[in-house]
Amino acid sequence: MPKLKTNRGAAKRFKKTGSGGYKHRQSHRNHILTKKSSKRMRQLRHMKCVHDSDIAAIDQMLPNG
Repeated sequence: MPKLKTNRGAAKRFKKTGSGGYKHRQSHRNHILTKKSSKRMRQLRHMKCVHDSDIAAIDQMLPNG
């Protein structure tokens, strides 16, 4: 069986956690930042965990990761 290729877009967006899940950066932090409150920006700063229902799809995109 041939090696599976990694989806490079997914590889740049998701990092594997020790327990087998994935974490990702939150959206809405790129542009039009002036109207967003400090509280909102502070809460968007941290990484979030990928939902359980999406883990299977990411596993398929990242076979080696």
